[in-house]
Amino acid sequence: MGKALDGIRVLDMTHVQSGPSATQILAWMGADVVKVEAPSGDITRRQLRDKPDVDSLYFTMLNSNKRSITLNTKSPEGKRIFLDLVRRSDVLVENFAPGALDRMGFTWEVLSEVNPRLVYASIKGFGPGTYADFKAYEVIAQAMGGSMSTTGFEDGPPMATGAQIGDSGTGIHTVAGILAALYQRVSTDRGQRVQVAMQDSVLNLCRVKLRDQQRLAHGPLSEYPNDEFGDEVPRSGNASGGGQPGWAVRTAPGGPNDYVYVIIQPTGWAPIARLIGHPELAEDPEWSTPEARLDKLDKAFSLIEEWSQELPKWDVLAALNEHNIPCGPIMSTREIIEDATLRENGVVTAVEHPERGTYHTVASPIRLSESAVDVVRSPLLGEHNTDVYGSELGLSPEELADLSSNGVI
Repeated sequence: MGKALDGIRVLDMTHVQSGPSATQILAWMGADVVKVEAPSGDITRRQLRDKPDVDSLYFTMLNSNKRSITLNTKSPEGKRIFLDLVRRSDVLVENFAPGALDRMGFTWEVLSEVNPRLVYASIKGFGPGTYADFKAYEVIAQAMGGSMSTTGFEDGPPMATGAQIGDSGTGIHTVAGILAALYQRVSTDRGQRVQVAMQDSVLNLCRVKLRDQQRLAHGPLSEYPNDEFGDEVPRSGNASGGGQPGWAVRTAPGGPNDYVYVIIQPTGWAPIARLIGHPELAEDPEWSTPEARLDKLDKAFSLIEEWSQELPKWDVLAALNEHNIPCGPIMSTREIIEDATLRENGVVTAVEHPERGTYHTVASPIRLSESAVDVVRSPLLGEHNTDVYGSELGLSPEELADLSSNGVI
């Protein structure tokens, strides 16, 4: 079976997380992703190592299904080889500091002249303007994209989310832009720039909070559990923030992740009331309608918790699901990596690495019926130099040896 992106060559000049997460998805979809690394390698090969002298999990889990070549793009010979690679590529992806490639001489104008069909994707922390030259990291993007101010409890500080919405979230947005540009190229036969900013991507993921900011002009947000409202959207703990109220209720034995998230739909209140031992609340006009419960949601979830905290979370889950009540257990990272369903579905998969041994990683969350995804280990540094420079660019073994000894590759 062929892959969705068979025949597409991606020149991957990304590092750390936002860029590699984007190019990994393209690789999962079948693109030939050639990771161009400095001779010293992507910095994440060495960051957060759990085993000495072995590529870190940080690197391996973001760079599967790719090939690796080394190239010093600051050297004259390296610049020439790089442009040869550009001529043979469909997509170039980079997430260097603003202007870094331009200063090397690889402006959009130069690259598009070398290859008019090139799709050139850039990931930056911020868009043009005041913030353009700010350094960006995951949590900085969360801070400036609206996420942190609306995450946490109202009496606590702003909180970062464990989901990497600044880095990997931006990667997903970048994939969408690249695929759109490739699709348009079918009719125009021309490539184009794709520019994505981390702040903008986080903001896109926080759009419901901007919705609520504008709703504040017309009064308090009734679905929020907060007692007071100022002129900004408050932090609202574990409230769903949507039309159906939800909260995380404690379960036995009371560990840090012994919780189940429960949503009270209008049709769900009666079975919940019976399940928790308060059937009278199903008919009580003070409790029976969503409007009646709105000012006592904290009490409603406290009543549910009185019942749930006596049972293990998987028993709570089973009991609620039996009555078709929307719910989900808080799954720890250990539980996720050991979860039989996730493993059977291939979402969590085991990969063999020649130096690391077996490790577990996350597979593609995107499934295509005609294009299966196989997760292949990440490449060793420069593992494919001979394939790319020799077999594909036509350099001789002597030329390769010379380039290596001169620090070009």
